[in-house]
Amino acid sequence: MDEMPESGKAIMEAIESQLKDEDFPEVMETLQRLMDGGEDRENALRYIASAFSVEIFEALKNSNPYDEERYKRHLEMLPNLSFLDE
Repeated sequence: MDEMPESGKAIMEAIESQLKDEDFPEVMETLQRLMDGGEDRENALRYIASAFSVEIFEALKNSNPYDEERYKRHLEMLPNLSFLDE
């Protein structure tokens, strides 16, 4: 991937960890669906990072707890990013 800030690297590392987590198959399913739809792996990971970033933002900026169900809904919406406007 292109050079990115440390926060971006940390997000990508978290996503790579989620891809290996058998208890959270939605991330791998989303990656595969996006790649089957024509996205390369790097771009598909960026889409997933967008969905994950919402959860990080909510936790850090608004002190809201991690919402796994919202994250899963956002993964299902990809590559549509309309959830970023919420």
